[in-house]
Amino acid sequence: MAEAALKTVPLDKARALQWLQKYGVYAGVALLLVVNAVITPHFLSAENFRTQAVQVAPVIIVALGMALVIGTEGVDLSVGAVMALAASVTALYLGYGLVPALLVVALFAAGVGLANGALVALVGVQPIVATLALMVGGRGLALVLLPQLEDLRNPQLASLGSGDVLGIPYLILIAAVLALLVAFTVRRTTFGRQLLAIGDSRPAAQLAGLPVRRVLIVVYVVSALLAAVAGVLATARLQASDPTSLGNLMELSAITAVVVGGTPLTGGRVNIAGTVAGAVLIQLLTATLIKHDLPPSWTQIAQAVVIVAAVYAARGRGKR
Repeated sequence: MAEAALKTVPLDKARALQWLQKYGVYAGVALLLVVNAVITPHFLSAENFRTQAVQVAPVIIVALGMALVIGTEGVDLSVGAVMALAASVTALYLGYGLVPALLVVALFAAGVGLANGALVALVGVQPIVATLALMVGGRGLALVLLPQLEDLRNPQLASLGSGDVLGIPYLILIAAVLALLVAFTVRRTTFGRQLLAIGDSRPAAQLAGLPVRRVLIVVYVVSALLAAVAGVLATARLQASDPTSLGNLMELSAITAVVVGGTPLTGGRVNIAGTVAGAVLIQLLTATLIKHDLPPSWTQIAQAVVIVAAVYAARGRGKR
């Protein structure tokens, strides 16, 4: 009887841990919503939900690219710098029109992603080292192009940042469409399967004849392009280009969203729905602390606790 009880305890613990791994991020979001509904004045207002959604949209977009990179057992620390670079380039070329400015932004971002991918896939540099170099260099280039904050008065850019369709802001719609596209790519395309196979075991993927180098380069280019989209949208919402602060610590927010959302750092798996929920969780946590007049340092401590809890819950999850 006692022996059976002892066997039941570890089994129940394993089931609880498995449930936490799959649904913990959604439970966290639900818990924060309930808590805020009770203790935060005007939290349930439509305007508040709109504000929270608009603020989290750039984080979701960056986290989508980060999820793809982490799925290959890599990491991209340059996403915040790419956001700043996108802001600087947008300000410099906006005089030629919004579309030409966006094309130049895409070229700059693709160049950063190509450099990251080449260093990782062709040269063999560790992803954290390669992207750290571009993190520093990209931010420096952004500041060289635009040393200080600049107000932007462009009707098209303003419409992108504040416009809506049926009451739904463009920022939210763009983030939602990109999330669906990335999820479809991961789950339903050959490229997605190749990406996961590389993250699961790169040597095995090479032996199987998969285009490992090409896939890795494309993944880092996509990550940079998504970061550039987030940078342009953030610039449009603020109606100002500020390369000194835009994108600061965004790489940490994106990594947190991905890890909390159930994508293991060991690669081989990508959870897009969880990544979106992870970004929402971090946004709600930050908003809760701010609305109750706690200093920004508490937000960083809270994020650290969430990361540790997510990594603990991910023990043994590993690769597929």
